Amino acid sequence: MFVNESNQSIREEPTVRESSNPVFRSLPKGQGGYAQFGTGAAGYGAQAVQADPYIQYPDQRQAGVARPLTIDDVVTKTGFTLAVVTVVGVLSYFLVSQNLALMMPFVLVGALGGLAMVLIATFGRKQDNPAIVLSYAALEGLFLGAASFLFANLVSSGGPGMIAQAIFGTVGVFVGMLVVYKTGAIRVTPKFTRMMVAALFGVVAIALLNFVLAIFGVGGGEGFGLRSGGPLAIIFSLVCIGLAAFMFLIDFDAADQMIRAGAPEKAAWGIALGLTVTLVWLYLEILRLLSYFNSD
Repeated sequence: MFVNESNQSIREEPTVRESSNPVFRSLPKGQGGYAQFGTGAAGYGAQAVQADPYIQYPDQRQAGVARPLTIDDVVTKTGFTLAVVTVVGVLSYFLVSQNLALMMPFVLVGALGGLAMVLIATFGRKQDNPAIVLSYAALEGLFLGAASFLFANLVSSGGPGMIAQAIFGTVGVFVGMLVVYKTGAIRVTPKFTRMMVAALFGVVAIALLNFVLAIFGVGGGEGFGLRSGGPLAIIFSLVCIGLAAFMFLIDFDAADQMIRAGAPEKAAWGIALGLTVTLVWLYLEILRLLSYFNSD
């Protein structure tokens, strides 16, 4: 519904859900805007930039924001973040292949450092800080390169071919879930989100318990056997892959909601961070699953 008053157009907005993804939840929010992921040209931010953004989003002009968030911003920032992960990952893999002593330092520094960046971004409300997002990407690349060498050459005999399979599998799942989201085959409702978040916490809790039990030598140092390469490990990895895939739907919906709400342009960095976290998890689970089938 449009009401003309003082030469401004005011659009009655639908209620915007708050994301359950902690990386997205604290991102800056605005008002107005109806750009969406799944509406042709409008899905790429056309509606958000056709008119003067300062007329559509007067509050943002006062706050000094150049323009509202569009899908192009999300694609650009996410692509740049993933490029950093890839470049550092390739360099990390090459260095580890030349000197195996670097593997564990790279894994520990990358994993712990990446986790620290996510915690700082989430609880420090700095998701839109490009320095933090790109630092996370570099640290995660350091970890992924070393971990990829470990799974492909030491844990299994899959080699670089197995890494390529994991990459293609990750890209395939991402594109597939994007199609599912755009076509509305699975709708992201509050109930669906609650179910996925509950499942995520359940998987994390089980994995942590398995890790603790393994440290204390339970099950021959393998805990429940969730990472032993046996049938239970294969089932657990498949569950994790499925859960990561469905989490993409929540990520896409969170990004869509922020575009609809007219969030500032810089919010694209936070969306890129959230998508990258899910992509990294999915890649690792696919790589781990493939290593089970390529073990000697």
